[in-house]
Amino acid sequence: MQFNGSRGRPFLSLVFALATLAASGVALSDRSIENFNRRFQQLIAASNHAGMLALWAEDGVDLMPGEAPLLGKAAIRQWPHGIESGSPRSSVASEKLEFHDIVISGDWAFEWATEEQVIQSEGKSPVEGHGKLVLILHRDASGSWKIKQEMWNDSPH
Repeated sequence: MQFNGSRGRPFLSLVFALATLAASGVALSDRSIENFNRRFQQLIAASNHAGMLALWAEDGVDLMPGEAPLLGKAAIRQWPHGIESGSPRSSVASEKLEFHDIVISGDWAFEWATEEQVIQSEGKSPVEGHGKLVLILHRDASGSWKIKQEMWNDSPH
């Protein structure tokens, strides 16, 4: 097949653009996951429970270390209140998440991350924690990624 004149140029431009994008290793939809991850980390660092809850699917499942599974958004909503009621006021002094192996398949995405977190409780020394997490995300009807399943565990540093 031969492309002559200006008719072939738009096609070739599109091919070049797609090849450049593929060579960069970043798919178009990866950007939306990167944006989700950035927001996820910001909300944790700000201890913004309402903002975090907005990232969850209604039927999401949260698997926290040493706890029973939290099934559904209503149970997930209650979890921070249980933690806060049993301890002095605390806040996230620092939060670092490094995401790995983002896989997108249609309206589903899977990834894992390593975490370093420092919690500052009123009148106590800061507590440093390290962990790993897995997220399974689903794109809802509005096009937004929502957490369907999340699992955390502790990790030596």
